[in-house]
Amino acid sequence: MQSKEIHDNDVRASCSQQKATGTSMWAISLENLLEDPVGVKHFRDFLRREFSEENVLFWLACEEFKNIQDNQLLHGKALQIYKTFLCSKAATQVNVEGQSRISESMLAHPHPFMFQKLQEQIFTLMKYDSYNRFLKSDLCQQVKRLEESGKNSPDTDETVPKRASRIYNR
Repeated sequence: MQSKEIHDNDVRASCSQQKATGTSMWAISLENLLEDPVGVKHFRDFLRREFSEENVLFWLACEEFKNIQDNQLLHGKALQIYKTFLCSKAATQVNVEGQSRISESMLAHPHPFMFQKLQEQIFTLMKYDSYNRFLKSDLCQQVKRLEESGKNSPDTDETVPKRASRIYNR
């Protein structure tokens, strides 16, 4: 009988995770947050306020880069990622270890996983630093309260005039 109870608990746990949406999923893992376009938008907003949005932008660019099949597009995107996030003159330079840096000469022969180690460094940085602060932030808590009350997030697609009209016509 003991093993059946354990099995039932496992089923209930997995079912509750399947029902979790939005902020509940974000709180489970950074991976879940980064798989949700709404979560990414709010995380970016939070990081922008902390002046570290480049981390998630770099991570997203690397994800996109891994899926490029065309060599010419791969080369162009590799150069773009390098100039935007990795070169010493980049305005949105990410903080990665020196020995892991990509050199310009490596850009001549790009491959889909050339940024993998750097992307993993940035992921780890976000996971153990900004992700936890995001979950505790007023922004995330506000989204969670709105979600729990059945309303949309504070930055929905509703335009200012529509929102003003809705508020005015109550």
